Amino acid sequence: MTYKAAIFDLDGTLLDTLEDLGNAVNRVLAANGFPTHEMNHYRYYVGDGEAMLITRALPEEKRSDEIIRTCLKEYRQDYGQNWNVNTKPYDGVEEMLDALVTHGLKLAILSNKPHELTKLCVSGLLPNWTFDVVLGQQEPIPRKPDPEGALKIAEELKIPPSGFLYLGDTATDMKTAIAANMFPVGVLWGFRPAEELQQSGAQLLLKRPMDIMNLLNTKNRDESLGKIKN
Repeated sequence: MTYKAAIFDLDGTLLDTLEDLGNAVNRVLAANGFPTHEMNHYRYYVGDGEAMLITRALPEEKRSDEIIRTCLKEYRQDYGQNWNVNTKPYDGVEEMLDALVTHGLKLAILSNKPHELTKLCVSGLLPNWTFDVVLGQQEPIPRKPDPEGALKIAEELKIPPSGFLYLGDTATDMKTAIAANMFPVGVLWGFRPAEELQQSGAQLLLKRPMDIMNLLNTKNRDESLGKIKN
């Protein structure tokens, strides 16, 4: 079937958020007397929600519930004030979104970032596109890789899961796509390497955002040829 919609992860897929995330955590760590981390380490700390981000950044012997709660509260306050200092869309993302809209696909976002922050990032940094659904982490929907959020989007758009492309930059995203019966597309400009994406089930890897059009154009061409032959 022809793909009719695309679900995007946000951090590491549409937006380069790494510096603002990492800097916010590092400020909280330093304020509490804990060692900070090089920015590259945060590529592996993010992706599974803010509580897990804080847990991974803390020293192992300091990961008590009380310390995590305290640092998480401080992180939310800091990041809420500094989420857009360095964050911006990746090169080529805007052209990709334009092309997908022209191609007739509906667009949606599914993120493990808190829901209100997800909406804030989208409205502030991707204001020129209409996303039919923007869904960040919120109760009672479990965070990715549970497929419930992706399936909720499919239900709202009244498109079967098999009609979705799912683009993300981590194993979490690929596992979500597979669990939801969507086509898993790994992006190589994000936070994680190709090996992780392939091992987690990516069926296609994109070096550049506009590479997704190769899949769509090939898919449509093949289906048109099939109709002619029949």
